[in-house]
Amino acid sequence: MPNPIRQKTIAGLREGDTFTLTRTFTREETEQFGDLTRDYNPVHYDRRWTDAKGFPGLICHGLLVGSMICEAGGQIGWLASGMQFRFTKPVYFGDTITCRFTIESIEDNGRAEADAVFTNQDGLQVCRARLTGRVPLASERSVLSAMVAEGDPTNRLG
Repeated sequence: MPNPIRQKTIAGLREGDTFTLTRTFTREETEQFGDLTRDYNPVHYDRRWTDAKGFPGLICHGLLVGSMICEAGGQIGWLASGMQFRFTKPVYFGDTITCRFTIESIEDNGRAEADAVFTNQDGLQVCRARLTGRVPLASERSVLSAMVAEGDPTNRLG
């Protein structure tokens, strides 16, 4: 079955379109992210540090959690020009996070603004992001349509 986010993009994105993604974060992902980014803040690795900070456990990298916008943006073909994050609560290993990515405005030239709200399995907001970028115009949507017709070979999410 074709990817529903890709299909919506091909049909044409509109203000108010919302995409919801869910992901459970693991210690292994956080360690991989730390290696990739060289962020070895002890809050992600050492319980003595989190105990001293008053956290009940090790926490995931905030930008790893925030990177959920990349899944939505990548499926849309969003070309990012700006991102602002506000991290309000820590995310612990094993937490399941839902990201609601909503397009708030689209100009005729494709410039767009979006809002992303991240909540944990208890319904508590852990992060919010404000995004600016560009959505695909008609010519790009035509290319995306051809890619999908070919089986969307560069998209590992199907």
